[in-house]
Amino acid sequence: MAENSLKRKPDNNNHERAQKKKRLEGGSRRFIDGPGVWITCVKGKERQTVGEIYDLFDSVASEIWPVEGEDEDGAAGSDGEELSLEAQIAKEVSEIKKPRSEQRFANCLTDTQCVVFMSCKPPVDPVELVMKYIQNIQETGVTRTRHTQRLVPVSDTCTATIPDIKALCLKLFEKFFSKEKDTKFKYKIELRIRNHTTLTRPIVIQHIASWVPEGHTVSLDNPDIFILVEIFKSICGVSIVRDYYKLSKFNVLEVANATRKQQSESVAE
Repeated sequence: MAENSLKRKPDNNNHERAQKKKRLEGGSRRFIDGPGVWITCVKGKERQTVGEIYDLFDSVASEIWPVEGEDEDGAAGSDGEELSLEAQIAKEVSEIKKPRSEQRFANCLTDTQCVVFMSCKPPVDPVELVMKYIQNIQETGVTRTRHTQRLVPVSDTCTATIPDIKALCLKLFEKFFSKEKDTKFKYKIELRIRNHTTLTRPIVIQHIASWVPEGHTVSLDNPDIFILVEIFKSICGVSIVRDYYKLSKFNVLEVANATRKQQSESVAE
C-alpha cells in the first residue's frame, strides 16, 4: 500500500535531454522549407546553435501561441491533479515519441558553415517570433543563447527564380499592405545573397521594387518598413519587418550589448 501511495517525481532533466536528442538526430530536413528563420552563428558551433535555437523558439512560441493542454511542470493532469507513477511515465513516453509533424520547428540542413535555417509550423509567425525575442533582449540585455549571432525571419520561401519570387512577393505584399490601406509606407529592400550566382542584386531589387503597390516610396535613410530578402543557393525567402535598423539588424549580441551599456550608464548617473 505504501508503494502505491508514493508519487514519482518527474525527471525533467532526462525528459529535456531525450527531447533535445530526438530533435537533433531525427528532426532535421534535407531541404530548406519556409516559413522560417535564418540564423547565423559562430563557426564550428552549428550543431550547438540548433540545440539552443530549438529551446529558445519553443519557449518564446509557448508564450505567444500556447499549446492546448500544455502545463508548466509536466506532472499534473488537465484538471490539476497529481498524476500517478504510471501516468507520469506514460506522459513522458508519449512526449518523447511525439510525431515529428506535431513539432513546431524543424532544422533544415544547409550544409554551410555559420548558417542555420529553422522552419516554423503554423500558427508560429517567424516575424512575430523573432520580434518578440529581440524586444525581450532590448528590455533585459539577456540573449538566452551562446552561439547565435543574427536572426532573419522569412514569412515564406520559394525557388530563387524571378517568376517564383514575384508570386511570393505579391502574396506577402497583398497580405501586409491590405491591413493598412490608408497608410503610405517608406520602405527599403534589404537583400542578402549567399552561395548563389544566377541572380544579381540590381536585378532582384529592381524587380521587387516594381511589385510594391503604388503609393509607397523608397527611402534609403529613414524607411518605415524593411523588405528582407534572403537568397541562399536555390532558395529565396522574403519578409516585411519594422525597426530593423533600430534593433541592430536583429543581431542579438549587438542588441544585448547596447542594452547593457544603457543600463550601466543609468547606474553611473
